[in-house]
Amino acid sequence: MNKAVKAALDAWFAAREWKPFKFQREVWKAVADGKSGMLHATTGAGKTYAVWLGALQVFSQARKETARPAAPPLTVLWLTPMRALVADTLRALKQPLEALGAEVHPWSAGARSGDTSSAERSAQNERLPTVLVTTPESLSLLLARADASVVLGRVKMVVVDEWHELLGNKRGVQVQLALARLRRWNPGLAVWGMSATLGNLQEAMRSLLGNGDGVLVQGQVPKKLVIDSLLPGRAERFPWGGHLGLTMLPQVIEEIAASSTTLVFTNTRSQAEIWYQAMLEARPEWAGTIALHHGSLDRAVREWVELGLKSGELKAVVCTSSLDLGVDFLPVERVLQIGSPKGVARLLQRAGRSGHAPGRPSRITLVPTHSIEMVEGAAARTAIAEGHIEARHSPDQPLDVLVQHLVTVALGGGFVPDDLYEEVRGTAAYASLSRESWQWCLDFVSQGGPSLAAYPDYKRVVPDAEGVWRVPDARLARRHRMNIGTIVSDASMAVQYLGGAKIGSVEEGFVARMKPGDCFLFGGRLLELVRIHDMTAWVRRATGKRAAVPRWNGGRMPLSNTLADAVVQQLARAGEAHYDSPELQCVRPLLEIQQQWSALPTPQTLLAETLKTREGSHLFLYPFAGRHVHLGLASLLAWRVAQHEARTFSIAVNDYGFELLSATEVDWPALLPQVLRLPEGDGNTDAHTALLHEVLASLNAGELAQRRFREIARVSGLIFQGYPGEKRSSRQLQASSSLFWEVFRKYDPSNKLLLQAEKELLSQELEIGRLRASLERMATQQLVLKPLERPTPFSFPLMVELFREKLSNENVADRIARMVEQLEKAAGGVVTAGGVERVKSTLAFGQEGPGKSPPKPRRERRRPSRPLPPL
Repeated sequence: MNKAVKAALDAWFAAREWKPFKFQREVWKAVADGKSGMLHATTGAGKTYAVWLGALQVFSQARKETARPAAPPLTVLWLTPMRALVADTLRALKQPLEALGAEVHPWSAGARSGDTSSAERSAQNERLPTVLVTTPESLSLLLARADASVVLGRVKMVVVDEWHELLGNKRGVQVQLALARLRRWNPGLAVWGMSATLGNLQEAMRSLLGNGDGVLVQGQVPKKLVIDSLLPGRAERFPWGGHLGLTMLPQVIEEIAASSTTLVFTNTRSQAEIWYQAMLEARPEWAGTIALHHGSLDRAVREWVELGLKSGELKAVVCTSSLDLGVDFLPVERVLQIGSPKGVARLLQRAGRSGHAPGRPSRITLVPTHSIEMVEGAAARTAIAEGHIEARHSPDQPLDVLVQHLVTVALGGGFVPDDLYEEVRGTAAYASLSRESWQWCLDFVSQGGPSLAAYPDYKRVVPDAEGVWRVPDARLARRHRMNIGTIVSDASMAVQYLGGAKIGSVEEGFVARMKPGDCFLFGGRLLELVRIHDMTAWVRRATGKRAAVPRWNGGRMPLSNTLADAVVQQLARAGEAHYDSPELQCVRPLLEIQQQWSALPTPQTLLAETLKTREGSHLFLYPFAGRHVHLGLASLLAWRVAQHEARTFSIAVNDYGFELLSATEVDWPALLPQVLRLPEGDGNTDAHTALLHEVLASLNAGELAQRRFREIARVSGLIFQGYPGEKRSSRQLQASSSLFWEVFRKYDPSNKLLLQAEKELLSQELEIGRLRASLERMATQQLVLKPLERPTPFSFPLMVELFREKLSNENVADRIARMVEQLEKAAGGVVTAGGVERVKSTLAFGQEGPGKSPPKPRRERRRPSRPLPPL
């Protein structure tokens, strides 16, 4: 290790009155020994400097000993999962460079992402900095350069920040493939991953390092973490999703007023818009000191908010996951979470945004939007105390990503198939890739498969005279570079003031339903649509009109296994009369009524309830497996019952359970044990495959799989989204993907991208592994079947879900208010004044936004279907 660099670093630490932690020294030693590894430490503990200063000490020494030229090549690649983190990470890396001065001269640091200016890109094309902060997509673009092996071949270290954020998705697979390519050029490459919230550390490290060995370093830095809940004055005993809503606003305002700087996290962008506007209306004097931050706002707006947080000028920011990750906001004192965080890891990640420095306490306060969410608060605190954090797993062989990578590598100097096959199999995602699947991928990039062989646009990669596969067509090369990446979202439309600045973007489908003169709430402003032109919604400020709130897809996160299990443990404690937390004490009236009229779930029991009403025969089942699994389970059970006798069911689901409603009577005591069984295989089909067939048969699987195929078609390069300034509408892209879907189904039914669409539907949308595990667990539990005289606190929210689907808002409000009044009387309680008005207010200004037009009354659906999202 370079003694001069070490001495300069010691002086830098001493000047700040810092002392290196034990885990930082462990990382420095491992880097000096040439090892790769994974660093797991609490947020704000100093992970960045642990890895970065180790690299500086080792590679500064190596450069001087080998007398390298004055301008060293790219030596360290630093990957971040979000563009928002690039600038912040770059600032953190530059600080010790500036302090060390001549000892590391002439090291340089730069960034490259979608936000990098064209001038800076041009300069980097001539010479890259010594350390480059970038994203997985930008790294893939570098790999597509013709001189990629020269530019990237001398990289000594790759650091992957927030590895947990990438591990479980296709972007993580993209990183795995890129690292395999870099290792081929430099077998001694050091790779380090960093994370604060992972439950399966060894598996996560293996996924990052491929077949290589690594060092797992865990930073045990004492840090106080406070998790509490903002409790309502009175918990409703018969709640429904979102019923608390903005009734908690006065308490939230009070908490913000008592703190210096607060982050208010919501789970959706729509919810963020609503809460920001409500806070501003409640405290208009806060204008200019509170702000809104989510991924659909323009980059300039987001950067202004981030700078305001860093400087301490903002009192509060309402945000989404756009501020989840490691941006360093030292002034943040408090974090509020609106609604359930849905997972322990997400709760820890968001809590770490406060007190983001060693020795400073972190505090997160949960603001329930549903009475039962108070139980989730107590459950999350217990799970964290016991060290229970969700595991994340690498996707298995996504061929659309591999196809894209083949074209990228062909552009970046070309490849020999056998050599690249062994390289790809060195990754965790493709370790079991068969020769047959590999050959299919080669055929796909060389001719588009048998059904597209006649079209020249799909002859993207061909072998040259030496047997090296390259991209000979410059036009196809440009198209591929524009299409690199695995992030696929619905087509968006820019929102811009007439003759003024851009505000951000909303999904095209939302704006397509509006006409000029309609108003909507976006970016914390009430806007009036003037016209739509060139994929831009031109708007102006509006006042005094009721507004809709944009809805973005992908906002409904299911409850994680870890948190769901912890919730059931809390309910079991309540069943034994152990109300030993503020949250359980607050929700005690609800849980006692649930236990009195029915039962409380436990890890050993499976609670089911039956009820007869004028609507028909209801079954309520509570597996506590998350809404995605409950949709699959509900559809599966309805389908199995229909095998005995043809019936029509309506379905409602939430994170705790699901409801099946039949207009005709069902003998649930006799049927339920039968339909809850695990499928049995036969001589031709194993049990797992039998379950897959049953689940697919019970759903409209064709439409669901076709929706997954749209993403796969984009990633694999079948669909081109257009050059800059040539945006295509979602209707065009959807039509293109539908055409490929039909062509493949008719002329190439064994196409592996079709099979991948079905596989992703099962694994991601329906979580088939978790569904099967739920069935296996339920088979070991004692079934507790309770016939009801009236709805219970657990069944009532599911009934409300069905009301919302079948009735208008006004009818729902009246119906819910009447039911609550009747149930409270039956429970011996006092009905609060203004019940109907409160219900109507909640429905009009709930999670969907103010002034939502009431839907037209619907007939009961003739097949199992998803319920509408809660209002």
